[in-house]
Amino acid sequence: MKTQTSSSTSSSDKILVAATKIAQAHGFGGLNMRVLADDLGIKAASLYYHFPSKADLAAAVARRYWEDSAATLEALLVETPAPAECLRRYPDTFRKSLESENRICLCSFMTAEYDDLPEGVKVEVRAFTEVNVAWLKKVIVAGAMVGAQDVEHRAQAIFAAIAGAQLMARGRSDIKLFDTLIDSYRAAGLIPA
Repeated sequence: MKTQTSSSTSSSDKILVAATKIAQAHGFGGLNMRVLADDLGIKAASLYYHFPSKADLAAAVARRYWEDSAATLEALLVETPAPAECLRRYPDTFRKSLESENRICLCSFMTAEYDDLPEGVKVEVRAFTEVNVAWLKKVIVAGAMVGAQDVEHRAQAIFAAIAGAQLMARGRSDIKLFDTLIDSYRAAGLIPA
């Protein structure tokens, strides 16, 4: 028998999963509490029990998203200890969103709405970028791929290029465009071939 806490956690998890899918397709502006409740087959009041406001829900969604992303990146380091291979596989973490009904990275979507986001959501969205850039810096340093003075800029360039490729591919509903752009980054030497 589940305790009240596990049932509550399970309900929160279901809400976060459904809200993430909506936010990846429609952003913060498209995250409608009533529609979300209908999709889940619950009353809107049940959503507000777990998340007192849309801002609280969006912040929790973005926090979980960057935490999951951080875990994925750390697992990639464990599975693939060679820095160049890690960087070669890094774009795949963004490609997965496109493979899931042409969605894009939730934090990329929310960044496009940045001026309209509540402060708590902005904090979590910035954390996603920080996690990715920090991971990239760690891998670049481990592989001695650029001089110390260029590590930050290279990490930012890689992150921006891959997020941009994902955005372009989504706008055309063309995952092959993402692959072509990633191949061009490899040919240009931004990421290892």
